[in-house]
Amino acid sequence: MAERGVEVSALPAEVREQLAELDLELSEGDITQKGYEKKRAKLLAPYIIQTQSDFPPPPQFDGQDPGPSTAAAPSNASSSSSSSRHRRTRRPHRSSGTRDERYRSDIHTEAVQAALAKHKEEKMALPMPTKRRSTYVQSPIDNCTPPDSSSSSDDEGGASAGSNEQQQSPDSWMNSSIHGSSTSSSSASSTMSHGESRPPQAPQPQSQHQVPPPHPPPPHSHSQPSALAEAFAHARIVTRTGREPPASALGADGAAQAQARSRGSRVDLPSNVVVRGMSRGQSRSSMMETADVRRVGKGVPVSSRVSTKIQQLLNTLKRPKRPPLSEFFMDDQEEIVEVPRPDPNTPKPEGRQIIPVKGEPLGVVSNWPPALQAALARWGATQGKSPALTALDITGKPLYTLTYGKLWSRSVKLAYTLLNKLGTKNEQILKPGDRVALVYPNSDPGMFWVAFYGCLLAEVIPVPIEVPLSRKDAGSSQVGFLLGSCGVGLALTSEICLKGLPKTPTGEILQFKGWPRLKWVITDSKYLTKPSKDWQPHIPTANTDTAYIEYKASKEGTVMGVAVSKVAMLTHCQALTQACNYCEGETLVNVLDFKKDMGLWHGVLTSVMNRIHTISVPYAVMKACPLSWVQRVHIHKARVALVKCRDLHWAMMSHREQRDISLASLRMLIVADGANPWSVSSCDAFLNVFQAHGLKPEVICPCATSPEAMTVAIRRPGVPGAPLPARAILSMTGLSHGVIRVNTEDKNSALTVQDVGHVMPGALMCIVKPDGPPMLCKTDEIGEIVVNSRAGGNMYYGLSGVTKNTFEVIPVNASGAPIGEIPFVRSGLLGFVGPGSLIFVVGKNEGLLTVSGRRHNADDLVATALAVEPVKTVYRGRIAVFSVTVFYDERIVIVAEQRPDASEEDSFQWMSRVLQAIDSIHQVGLYCLALVPANTLPKTPLGGIHISETKQLFLEGSLHPCNILMCPHTCVTNMPKPRQKQPVGVGPASIMVGNLVAGKRIAQAAGRDLGMIEDQDLVRKLCMWPTMMHQFLTEALQWRAQTDPDHVLYVLLNAKGVAVCTATCVQLHKRAEKIAAALMERSGINTGENVVLLYPPGIDLIAAFYGCLYAGCIPVTVRPPHPQNLSATLPTVRMIIDVSKAACILTTQVLMKILRSKEAAVSVNIKTWPIIIDTDDLPRKRPPTIYKPPSAEMIAYLDFSVSTTGMLTGVKISHAAVSALCRSIKLQCELYSSRQIAICLDPYCGLGFVLWCLASVYSGHQSILIPPLELESSLSLWLSTLSQYRIRDTFCSYSVMELCTKGLGGQTEILKTRGLNLACVRSCVVVAEERPRLALTQSFSKLFKDLGLSSRAVSTAFGSRVNLAICLQGTTGPDPSTVYVDMKSLRHDRVRLVERGAPQSLPLMESGTILPGVRVIIVNPETRGPLGDSHLGEIWVHSPHTATGYYTIYGEESLQADHFNTKLSFGDPQTLWARTGYLGFVKRTELTDSSGDRHDALFVVGSLDETLELRGLRYHPIDIETSVCRAHRGIGESAVFTWTNLLVVVSELCGSEQDALDLVPLITNVVLEEHHLIVGVVVIVDPGVIPINSRGEKQRMHLRDSFLADQLDPIYVAYNM
Repeated sequence: MAERGVEVSALPAEVREQLAELDLELSEGDITQKGYEKKRAKLLAPYIIQTQSDFPPPPQFDGQDPGPSTAAAPSNASSSSSSSRHRRTRRPHRSSGTRDERYRSDIHTEAVQAALAKHKEEKMALPMPTKRRSTYVQSPIDNCTPPDSSSSSDDEGGASAGSNEQQQSPDSWMNSSIHGSSTSSSSASSTMSHGESRPPQAPQPQSQHQVPPPHPPPPHSHSQPSALAEAFAHARIVTRTGREPPASALGADGAAQAQARSRGSRVDLPSNVVVRGMSRGQSRSSMMETADVRRVGKGVPVSSRVSTKIQQLLNTLKRPKRPPLSEFFMDDQEEIVEVPRPDPNTPKPEGRQIIPVKGEPLGVVSNWPPALQAALARWGATQGKSPALTALDITGKPLYTLTYGKLWSRSVKLAYTLLNKLGTKNEQILKPGDRVALVYPNSDPGMFWVAFYGCLLAEVIPVPIEVPLSRKDAGSSQVGFLLGSCGVGLALTSEICLKGLPKTPTGEILQFKGWPRLKWVITDSKYLTKPSKDWQPHIPTANTDTAYIEYKASKEGTVMGVAVSKVAMLTHCQALTQACNYCEGETLVNVLDFKKDMGLWHGVLTSVMNRIHTISVPYAVMKACPLSWVQRVHIHKARVALVKCRDLHWAMMSHREQRDISLASLRMLIVADGANPWSVSSCDAFLNVFQAHGLKPEVICPCATSPEAMTVAIRRPGVPGAPLPARAILSMTGLSHGVIRVNTEDKNSALTVQDVGHVMPGALMCIVKPDGPPMLCKTDEIGEIVVNSRAGGNMYYGLSGVTKNTFEVIPVNASGAPIGEIPFVRSGLLGFVGPGSLIFVVGKNEGLLTVSGRRHNADDLVATALAVEPVKTVYRGRIAVFSVTVFYDERIVIVAEQRPDASEEDSFQWMSRVLQAIDSIHQVGLYCLALVPANTLPKTPLGGIHISETKQLFLEGSLHPCNILMCPHTCVTNMPKPRQKQPVGVGPASIMVGNLVAGKRIAQAAGRDLGMIEDQDLVRKLCMWPTMMHQFLTEALQWRAQTDPDHVLYVLLNAKGVAVCTATCVQLHKRAEKIAAALMERSGINTGENVVLLYPPGIDLIAAFYGCLYAGCIPVTVRPPHPQNLSATLPTVRMIIDVSKAACILTTQVLMKILRSKEAAVSVNIKTWPIIIDTDDLPRKRPPTIYKPPSAEMIAYLDFSVSTTGMLTGVKISHAAVSALCRSIKLQCELYSSRQIAICLDPYCGLGFVLWCLASVYSGHQSILIPPLELESSLSLWLSTLSQYRIRDTFCSYSVMELCTKGLGGQTEILKTRGLNLACVRSCVVVAEERPRLALTQSFSKLFKDLGLSSRAVSTAFGSRVNLAICLQGTTGPDPSTVYVDMKSLRHDRVRLVERGAPQSLPLMESGTILPGVRVIIVNPETRGPLGDSHLGEIWVHSPHTATGYYTIYGEESLQADHFNTKLSFGDPQTLWARTGYLGFVKRTELTDSSGDRHDALFVVGSLDETLELRGLRYHPIDIETSVCRAHRGIGESAVFTWTNLLVVVSELCGSEQDALDLVPLITNVVLEEHHLIVGVVVIVDPGVIPINSRGEKQRMHLRDSFLADQLDPIYVAYNM
């Protein structure tokens, strides 16, 4: 084994640890023996005595920035061990001076750093997202995927081994790729930026014998063997086992990979085309000279950048998820989510039931006033000169002082004005009890005080709100909801504030979003009226009427008003006075918002009750001069200060600016947010700094409050010298389970909390479970604090339903019995009662994130994120943490503002470190981490982040992040278990018998009979040609030219709707003769040879087709190259010419010039074209004879088409099949000479070609031809033709329908006025080889209903490569039916019909009536047995017009038999069927067909080649794409494919590039929610990048190849973790 010459005990400790971990993995079955040996060998490789010393040293990552997240997985072990040693020493030591002490907790920071160090040892390289604006250096070495390292099939294995002795191993390939690629380490800028000065190497051409890599690996270095096998086993993932034809490595020229950017030139792009029916290697000689294919073995050309990143992603995803998944999911029908099993080790509460905690009794003091207004009246009369309030200006200097006398007189004036002077003389606008909004800025406390007390004296109810700054304020409409629910019609404000409000152009106040209409009243003194001598305000004793309403925002962002009664207001002031020991005449410095919460309760209400002098420090001053509050305490010798942790932090940051300040006068420093997890470190740090300035430790008083319960608890000022209260160090894991566990072992995941003192005087408190009934908690359990007190809120004003659950809670004991009669109020705070009845708060209900049944506190996560040294990356105070519900659970999202100078690398590194820290400390995965540009998050009025608004922006895709990291693989642990295909123990025959016994029909259906018409009279009447005599179309054309020479068969229209060319029967016959003569004259063109027809859509093409038949040649129609896009379109033309071995090209003069031009020479070899004949000016000659094939089974023409999977397939259509198909269409559509049909289709392959070139000659009807390209210059051409010629039957493609829907949808009125009328249209058939696009056909019908289009007119046709027309909605069958199927069942290949609108339902439309003479059956593609009609299976077809086989040069008989002449494994083993390659099902409907039987409808679900096999289930790309397109208004088109089992979603962005990153979470969410799949890679590209072929179908495989070859130029690529 590998440890030759290695003494394990002598190895470094970290290697020994890794070896031990490996042994553990092996013993637990987490790794195979082979994987174990490889990993072990890799670990020991650097320590083995080198036996082959001639190996050059392995590549090293010199100078790469060694972040834990972004350093690539090194290519071998020695570099990995050395780099891990470098990393520890080279991390620059950052000074902590700039760190935000507010969140600083040395313990926490240490914990985070320890967690990161642990992750650093694991060295997982996360792939960094790709952004367009960074410039990348292309990898200089192999720009290819490695050779296929999977076990190749036997026949290939032998051949490749012989021819390629030096074929690289995947390991060496990976080494060279990592060595050569700048982006294999995810430093996405440039290799040279890291101090490397390697000269650029010229790309080496890859020959069949591979050049050995520049750095062969050491003998035991197996780099990521398992990952590689997974990543590169299948360069082209084949989902149809047993049907993949031998591929020939045909690649279009490098230029062909560059897409046609404009959707205008839709092109068939066979990317690295596999030609069906050609054996490997045989086609090389015929095409290699035109296709510059750089391949190793069988890989697809791939830039190592994309694949290395995907490789890193795979490596990252290999890490086990948190809860291990249990056994495989068996049940097919119920796709339930994985329910996490309860972990037996989960901590559970063990204490006794809690007993309610009582506060000390509220003392009765003789001189306490009977109401708060009475206190103001008393001080106003007796202590008029005493200062009540000092306001500061913006520089922090006193602006004015309001005395108690002034406060009283102004409040009385305002009360009088409000009650008597607002309306006209007779009417009183305001009555006592009405609600009034108070709109005052934070810089003007005086005006607010007067307004507040004026309202109390007038007995109207003040509702203080923030000043609205603009119409789009964060949460503005929610404030409107508050005003509406409180019935506010009047707003009080100051003159200055009113002038600053946003106005309409006419000068009126803007109507704010969601606000009721308000009347604005200015309360400046000069506008108030002095009351008459005899008027006195009415001051009753405090009662239960509402005194004021305080606003409160819920977790969801709803703003509600908490009503506080007069008696509660007074009692609360008394309780605070007692708890804080307030004395008359003290000075208080208030830094908090005076409109609500502590700022209002202490700084406006309690202070007036106790005649305290309040100094109000506005938020704006704090921003300009952070030390101002400390200076005010010093200058005024203040006894009490009211602050938040933020203010402690700011003061601490700037305390060096002033030496001589003293805080010795403070007896109480009230910390309003003392309940936050980081408050303890803020308090400690502040004390450390200011103890030298006289601050006493016992004066710091944290408290806990909530709008509903008001003050819940406050620490009383301590006695000097008494011991300070103890801290609680709690286990984070315990907390997440709602249990208190003192943390002793793992200090990394501990939370230190300080107490918030005792319960308020006169209150009763207990702890109840936060969810469900209010059951009392146990003593060691965390729950919600509920309080019973006279000093609390009464209700949510105007919202009685919500009120009951919050304000009238009666706790119950374990048995569910209420513990008493008295109601408690839910405080929204989560905590517990500690020793000595001290209250500890660990979080708030609104910051609670419940993930997989565990509770996490948003504030804790913020603290952890901030401990990850974000100095260079994000702003500290601007982080939002919230959860979004995705796939049956909450998912955590963190959004932060990024500093403008942060580099991409820094940001990505910070994000990946935050992920790791939170994972380690909180044991929870983050779903999404987004960084937005500075100052773009919605703010609350006081500068915090508006969480609910941020969440709203995130969910609607309007957040515009500049960096994003999604981690669904890590955190979504409740996915359904992958389905394992059950081994079928019973044979297919017994399944069929079982189906029949269960009453299920065999899923088969047939069109009507194709019978012969013998009656000659009828033949003459219908002007038909006698079918018995003519088996060939050439005979039909000659017969028509004789019997009805001047009958117009074809009319070609131009963009203006003018008939530019027509062809009668005789004209067409003569033109065909001219061409036949020209072909016969040329030497080298023999009967039976293939001739390529290269024409634009028109009558020339039809004439050339019949000319070939007259000459005995086999026509091959090919779409001409696009002159503006030769590089992309010409190689396809070349390929078809080469594959078909064409002897000659018939074309027009213009196209002949293009084929021989210099521009063409850039893309293909123009010297090797076959003979080119220009048919524009041929001499009038007749051929000596018109060829008649000896048998109808001879080939009539070849039909070449590129499938959506990039497969170029040519099928052989015999003369018999042509006439059978034409006859079938004739019967279905009732076509005869007097009929006219309009065709707007591409005439190059499939049913489009048949309708354009063949059907008219057979049936004699007139075809009006509209080239689809003409619609791009004249959108209404097709519809106006239908109206003008009064067409009853028309055929079009989805592209045409989409053009009309998008381009003309809004113009129906204009079209109507032009006289456009579609009432004549009886059937409008969309010709396609795919599932009917129901949404498009329905939109089309609805949009043009106003123009008379019947809702029943639109239907679809269905054909495939093996049979060009299987279904076509004719004139006789019933209307196409629509069913709704359950998508979950469909993934299990089951068909379960559900009601319209059912969740997870998918609407499917019948693909048209089955054509006469056609039989279809639904077959299991694996067992080849027929299926019941409740199953999804492959559609097999039997009909006289099935193609006879693939066109091959060297007949591949096995494939031929498999696709065209295959038999059922049982049931009806005689019939020969053709396999369409499409999945579908048959349902018997309630409708009747022409024969009177019940109609069997065929529903096509999708191509078998395109299906994605993920998690053991079958997905159809179109379903996922439909969901993705609905996810955001900016997504135009999208396409999905898989790469190494990762789902890749490519979406075109229609908006601006700043929206690109918004799409990533929305796409991930919608695919997870609706399809239960995790997206691996999201690629955002420009419109028009997703290639679409001429039929309007997406070419997903071509897109995949372009993505992997790095040719998409994406706006953004996100690799989901």
